[in-house]
Amino acid sequence: MAFKLVAFACLVAAASAGLLPAAQVSYAAPVAYSVPVAYSAPITKVVEDYNAHPQYSFAYDVQDGLTGDSKSQHESRDGDVVQGSYSVVDPDGTKRTVDYTADPQNGFNAVVRKEALGQVTKVVAPVAKVVAPVAYHAAPVAYSAPVYHH
Repeated sequence: MAFKLVAFACLVAAASAGLLPAAQVSYAAPVAYSVPVAYSAPITKVVEDYNAHPQYSFAYDVQDGLTGDSKSQHESRDGDVVQGSYSVVDPDGTKRTVDYTADPQNGFNAVVRKEALGQVTKVVAPVAKVVAPVAYHAAPVAYSAPVYHH
């Protein structure tokens, strides 16, 4: 690599000193190119149907006796007004119900209610915790007096 660098430096030095003939440089007028332009039909935008007064209603309900999962929701929309409610049974055995509304004047509003359900008994397998004792042995530390040389 060093040899290539030295050879390049020698070549630059020889060109600067005038030992190598200079290349002839000539300038010419720029060449004009003509490219045909093709025009296509204008692109049309597909406008989807706009519903000025949207309406829908949906609901679902899950009651799983095996896992204890219990939840439901229903919601309806009439124009810009949305009303709905959902409920879920929390792990502590209470049922949480959220009633909500949304409209352009009042924004989104929600009211949360919690109600205690009957006695909910969950069987949980006991977990045995075994902690092994940890043996700790500190390594001995040896100190020596500093050595002075006369």
